[in-house]
Amino acid sequence: MADPFWDKFLHPQEKPVRGCLKGRVFRNIAPHLPMMETYPQDWPQFLTSTINDWKHLLKESKYKDIVVNCLKYLVDTQQIRLNAFVIMDNHFHLIWQATCGHLLTHIETNFLKITASKFKLELSKSGEISKFRVPAPDRKYNFWKRDSLGIELFTPAVFRQKLNYIHNNPLRAGLCDHPAHYHYSSALFYEKGIDHFKMIEHYNS
Repeated sequence: MADPFWDKFLHPQEKPVRGCLKGRVFRNIAPHLPMMETYPQDWPQFLTSTINDWKHLLKESKYKDIVVNCLKYLVDTQQIRLNAFVIMDNHFHLIWQATCGHLLTHIETNFLKITASKFKLELSKSGEISKFRVPAPDRKYNFWKRDSLGIELFTPAVFRQKLNYIHNNPLRAGLCDHPAHYHYSSALFYEKGIDHFKMIEHYNS
């Protein structure tokens, strides 16, 4: 699946990350087995990225769709496994893991660059680009806050805690009355097995 925004950032010469799995993220989660047999060595990551100055850039669906489409591209090109996500009005949370041969730090950097490029194009069309102008020597506009928060999930218990946190985010914000009723989330997939976005992999697959 070709995408000119992504193609210039792909580096197939990258070396595999440590301990990457040949199968799925969790081959088996069974509390009676030793941890080394039930959890990967290349840990899934909980990532939070926020729009600069907490502006509500992602409030409109077309900007949420930019994030979704870029995530789906990463899944379709087998660079990541995506276990969960939610996109709010000014930030997103997700749980993902790099596949063999890809580095998550590189993927994250490119993901934020690509979404920022697409935000810029869309905002330029609507005449709202000036809202994101910054007095910086290295850029005219800034969309994402620097230093996104990435947390490795070392145990199934911590994984499930972050999964619940992601799915309850819209509920806490008053955007829905049930997590599965919020569209830009993986909650419906975990409750009813419905994946409208065709990109979620169940953590217990």
